Amino acid sequence: MQEQAPIYFDEQGYASLNDYLAEQQPSKVVIFVDDNSEDHCLSHFLKQVTFEQEPITIAIPPGENEKHMGTCMALIIELTNQNLDRKSLLINLGGGVITDLGGFVASIYKRGIPYINVPTSLLAIVDAAIGGKTGVDLEHLKNQIGVINQSQMVLIDENYLKTLPKKELHSGFSEMIKHGLVSSQEHWEAICSAAKDDSVSPHALIKDSISVKHAIVEQDPNELGIRKALNYGHTLGHAIESFCLSSDAIPSLLHGEAIAIGMILETYISVQLFGFPQKEADKLNDLVKQLYPKVKFNTDQIEEIIELMMYDKKNVDGQVNFVLLEDIGAIALDCQVDNDLIMSAFEYYKQTL
Repeated sequence: MQEQAPIYFDEQGYASLNDYLAEQQPSKVVIFVDDNSEDHCLSHFLKQVTFEQEPITIAIPPGENEKHMGTCMALIIELTNQNLDRKSLLINLGGGVITDLGGFVASIYKRGIPYINVPTSLLAIVDAAIGGKTGVDLEHLKNQIGVINQSQMVLIDENYLKTLPKKELHSGFSEMIKHGLVSSQEHWEAICSAAKDDSVSPHALIKDSISVKHAIVEQDPNELGIRKALNYGHTLGHAIESFCLSSDAIPSLLHGEAIAIGMILETYISVQLFGFPQKEADKLNDLVKQLYPKVKFNTDQIEEIIELMMYDKKNVDGQVNFVLLEDIGAIALDCQVDNDLIMSAFEYYKQTL
């Protein structure tokens, strides 16, 4: 079983990366970016790192639409053309699409080369870059192809967050909300307070959120049990994200925007099935109302979303398995939910936001 990748911050992170490069002496280094991280982050990154030979930069257009096998094949062909061998290193400098896709390519190219994640979005910092999940979408179905394979390290530099629009920061904050719900009352209250008070320093909150994910993954790296808790809000959220990616009727949503809706719906279901406290559900409603766009779904669209849940990776033998909550930090795994209750959850979402 692979150990979780060490996580380093700021100056310590760059020092650790420089030590790694000096010790391992990779034959070649490729920095994988999208156009946004190339424009806004690459120059800062290169100033902090010492390379014995100039690294190769490979860039793709930004966005979830690039996260597919076609992009993987193009990247593999480019790595082959650049004569990368198994002693080469891939550094993923970007958001969740870059860390997911780059990590997957590194895991399958020549049966695996080492990779390092340098996340530049809040979503990637607190979630996507940590825990070893890699992969791509299959058409509009989220993360249907992938492996769990740990990076050599995760280097976190919060300076990259200064380059992000507020919409992207809010998308990442959705995963922090999830970490609050599945961890402890203390962390949940801290998340709620931070959303209301701009003066709260995000650094400690980000480190706490990372700690929540790191601790859960450490217990269950292959998602056979408690790691499923990190999918809270994602069963419906991923289906909503997939539907919006494929629909002309509703604009595409950022990952965190779709997961925010998923958490509203799955919290309603948790209230109905397990007596999750309504006052905490109301706090969640307030957060989502404050930070995320409201989306209107008609009955036919909801039925399509329910059908898309059949592709959720937690499903077994055709049975949709939800992660639900009995209370803050009290997880109920592998729960079955009647479609009528899901429809009621959408009606609740419509009425309360």
